[in-house]
Amino acid sequence: MADIYATMNEQPKEVQERVVEAMRLRAEEPEMQTMLERYLASIDVPQGAKALEIGCGAGAATRKLAELPGVSEVTAIDPSDIFLVSASKALSDLPIVKFHQGDARSLAFEDEKFDLVLSHTVLCHVPDAERAVREAFRVLVPGGQLVVFDGDYATMNVAVSDFDPLQCCVDALIRNYVHDPWFMRHLPKLVERCGFSVRKSDGHGYVKLTDPQYLRTAISRGADQIVSQGTIGPELAAALKAELIRRINDGQFYGVIVFGSLIAQKPL
Repeated sequence: MADIYATMNEQPKEVQERVVEAMRLRAEEPEMQTMLERYLASIDVPQGAKALEIGCGAGAATRKLAELPGVSEVTAIDPSDIFLVSASKALSDLPIVKFHQGDARSLAFEDEKFDLVLSHTVLCHVPDAERAVREAFRVLVPGGQLVVFDGDYATMNVAVSDFDPLQCCVDALIRNYVHDPWFMRHLPKLVERCGFSVRKSDGHGYVKLTDPQYLRTAISRGADQIVSQGTIGPELAAALKAELIRRINDGQFYGVIVFGSLIAQKPL
């Protein structure tokens, strides 16, 4: 089934709003903020750098990118109307950030325009992500950097025993919300194939035992996806959501996702 993120403008308004809220909750979690700050601190930013963010979403990483020492302007693109509206409102206090509707696989910019291209939790949702990486290579100046942070969603797990029904909800979410769950495992070879050299890569662990705001929405959305496919009825979905709340309240919740970051450089 098609990744919902790849067809966001075609989704019902309530689906779009639910995704925006889920992204907001994930971005606000301390674990996500720590990972974001950690990998951004690894970038060598030249003074006066012009940065491009592909797939800005609701602007979770855009503000941090704009605040990096050395960055003079940020161009943030996304194909989704609702994401652009949300991000532009949230970052209205940053005049160096300009938002445009666009597709990372076909950038409307001239060659060698940017010093830095950032993709934050985006490329795993993009069909034919190699086109996006090749476009990033084209618009980067010689020596420019591509920075990618994404989930290794094949590791996403909330099971606390064999045959855990809540894991079925997670699996349904991944099937419908992630185009390539193994994307980060393919990324080093992909960027090299596109002409980059890998300068740095790192792994980031995300574990939630309490207050799992994002994973709570993920499990709930996954249960709803199973209902929409006709596999289960709404009564069972409600029971799964009730079990999720029980585990949270009883201190029995566990959830994990491995994230990865990679910094690649265009040859001089």
